[in-house]
Amino acid sequence: MNQLKSREPGSATLPGTLSATLRAELIDFRRDLHMHPELGNQEFRTTAALKARLEVAGLAPKVLPAGTGLICDIGTRDRDRPMLAIRADLDALPIPDVKTVAYRSTVANRAHACGHDVHTTTVLGAGLVLAELDRQGLLPNAVRLIFQPAEEVLPGGAADAIEAGVLEGVGRIIAVHCDPRVDAGRIGLRVGAITSACDRLEVTLDGPGGHTARPHLTTDLVTAAARVATDVPAVLARRVDARSGLSVTWGRIEAGHAPNVIPQHAELSGTVRCLDLPAWREAPDLVHAAIDEVAALHRAKSTVTYVRGVPPVVNDPAVTELLHDAMAARRGPYAIEDTEQSLGGEDFSWYLEHVPGAMARLGVRTPGDSRVRDLHAGDFDVDERCIDAGVELFTAAALLDATPRG
Repeated sequence: MNQLKSREPGSATLPGTLSATLRAELIDFRRDLHMHPELGNQEFRTTAALKARLEVAGLAPKVLPAGTGLICDIGTRDRDRPMLAIRADLDALPIPDVKTVAYRSTVANRAHACGHDVHTTTVLGAGLVLAELDRQGLLPNAVRLIFQPAEEVLPGGAADAIEAGVLEGVGRIIAVHCDPRVDAGRIGLRVGAITSACDRLEVTLDGPGGHTARPHLTTDLVTAAARVATDVPAVLARRVDARSGLSVTWGRIEAGHAPNVIPQHAELSGTVRCLDLPAWREAPDLVHAAIDEVAALHRAKSTVTYVRGVPPVVNDPAVTELLHDAMAARRGPYAIEDTEQSLGGEDFSWYLEHVPGAMARLGVRTPGDSRVRDLHAGDFDVDERCIDAGVELFTAAALLDATPRG
């Protein structure tokens, strides 16, 4: 397991599992969030629901300055000992929910199709369990819950949360992301990069148009756009190390309105993804130069807007080991599997620019189900037993993080 050391299961000696009553409450909480999805920086209802439940537990959550998202510290903080932070993201996606379930989204063209409702619920559940352990004198060190808005909005709400001070006093940070390829009750782990960088690219091409009967007297922007779409990825493949996984993929091309008119303007939009952090840092200059060169071959004037997104999430070895040991303590080492680096982006990476941390893949697939309900699809759903696993993982990690480790 990625050079991680295994420990024997120790759930009998490690407190902090879910009661049946809290389990049922968390399922209801998750379904309520699922029915009322909110887009990035609009998560007011979600924030209010979290704040109210944490306050009922005797905690003192603090809403972030923009009015969405919050943090909540649990336990007595040792000023000489940094806290462990546990992060969740709150926002939904602008797509319709097409499932036929009682908790289907009630908001048109809005859905929790990436599992953020599950992330939020597991962190809330962990907070409620840890608060009870603290009342019993069983929480060795303070823990901070971070409920972050706008993960889906480039460059990610994590940057705003960090600017608001959510990492002050934090030494390490952990999180999960739903994975529909992993069975509920299990997690996937990886040392090093577990996600990829993701940036957004907008390109405009301009030139004198004309009649399709005389393309030699024009700048043929349709051909130029087609060549940019096909040749730029090929050019980049020869300018960066193939192991960096730098790729440009187009999602939109628009040019022209009539079959016999060569247009004067064309547009392309896409994403730039990269597996490697050094290559990601070089990507804007490389991509810009490749587009300009290809466009110039066809006498088109190019304008490139390169929007920085997020770097890869690079899991720290020691924090990944903490997650491994936490899950092994709860469910045994067989509840942990290796996971590959994905091409998806995650703004959890911004936290790791400041403190070491790690993200686990939280299994959400019903065991034995051959279907894969893909992320960002309107029919995405989870086996809600994943909530138990997430809460158990986080609470065990909080307890083990405060325990001397050999």
